[in-house]
Amino acid sequence: MDLLRRLKDLCDAFNAHDLDLIMSYFAEDCILEMPRGRDPWGSRLEGKTKVREALVSRFQGLPDVTYNNAEHFVDEASGTGISRWTLMGTSVNGTKTEVQGCDLYTFRNGQVIRKDSYWKIVE
Repeated sequence: MDLLRRLKDLCDAFNAHDLDLIMSYFAEDCILEMPRGRDPWGSRLEGKTKVREALVSRFQGLPDVTYNNAEHFVDEASGTGISRWTLMGTSVNGTKTEVQGCDLYTFRNGQVIRKDSYWKIVE
């Protein structure tokens, strides 16, 4: 499996806001960990339905969100990958966001089983 190609294609799907295509990369038992939340890991969503709901919310909250200047790194042997990017978007209330971050991915049989997101805190 060419995980580097999968990360590039997944980033393109995120930039196209194509939820069906995005979700085709995720396993049924996937986990998404978002930077914000009450726990040390942020917030954790388990299962494809919950992950999809979170991504719908992301696209609704930042309708023009894009992941720019993306770089991708993989270790095929361990099934892990990293995508580094600059998130840019404007919230529905007009607040502009530009922040650098990364996603740590774990794959099983070419599908994402964990996406752990991090980004800088801009003050």
